[in-house]
Amino acid sequence: MLREKEARPAPGLLVALLLFVVIAASVAGIVSGARSDSPVMAVGGAIAISLASLCFKGLFTVAPNEGQVLTLFGKYQGTVRTPGLWFVNPFIQRASVSLRVRNFETNKLKVNDAQSNPVEIGAIVVWKVIDTAEAIFEVNDYVQYVAVQSESALRALASTHPYDSHGTDLISLSTHQAEVNKGLLEALHERLAKAGVEVIEARISHLAYAPEIAAAMLQRQQASAIVAARQTIVEGAVGMVELALDALKSRDIVELDGERKAAMVSNLLVVLCSERSTQPVVNTGSLYT
Repeated sequence: MLREKEARPAPGLLVALLLFVVIAASVAGIVSGARSDSPVMAVGGAIAISLASLCFKGLFTVAPNEGQVLTLFGKYQGTVRTPGLWFVNPFIQRASVSLRVRNFETNKLKVNDAQSNPVEIGAIVVWKVIDTAEAIFEVNDYVQYVAVQSESALRALASTHPYDSHGTDLISLSTHQAEVNKGLLEALHERLAKAGVEVIEARISHLAYAPEIAAAMLQRQQASAIVAARQTIVEGAVGMVELALDALKSRDIVELDGERKAAMVSNLLVVLCSERSTQPVVNTGSLYT
């Protein structure tokens, strides 16, 4: 694999001044040769102007956060990253590579998760080029390569995790955002390293069930929430009943046998766990009638 190496061009400003001086001297030589009827001076001046004009093709500028990749007859000569005006062999070809940080947002992909449920998922990838030689020579189009590999990594990630864990310890797409984003980042690092690209950040930007199962999954989530809420209510009610029985016993307010204690527990649970307001019945007789 080609690795980036630093090129050492000549200072462009100095060369440009020299070329202007050569052109001015050549024009003066042509004029002088024409006046003195000396074809040698005129031809020499014309040749000098042609060579100077050719050398102007070797001047180029490098902007901040930009790299110029240099090749001579198909051979890699190096990369210029230092901003400024530079001069190289006029026959050297140059390719500009941006070193700025870029954002890429994938399309909303439709993928089957680990439980074969169709989901829609999208991601945002923040990346930049760190090796210009690999970006230019190792892949055909590094921008398109980033896009294709990002979507491929996202599909692979979504197919290995369920959308929802449903109370288990499985890493799911919806409840373990940090773990999922970390897995996506690692997958992209592995896939894009050969293109001279560094992935700075990768995160899920869109996640939803596919429209054809969204309604059914919403009902499932609602049912799970209701069950969880009921479980919490029952646990709280049992604790309150226990406190009530302990308080009655410790204060010696009333002595309840097993049957009456069971009836009291049943009544308290009904009152505490019921969704509607209860209608109390006042017992005007004795404790056992």
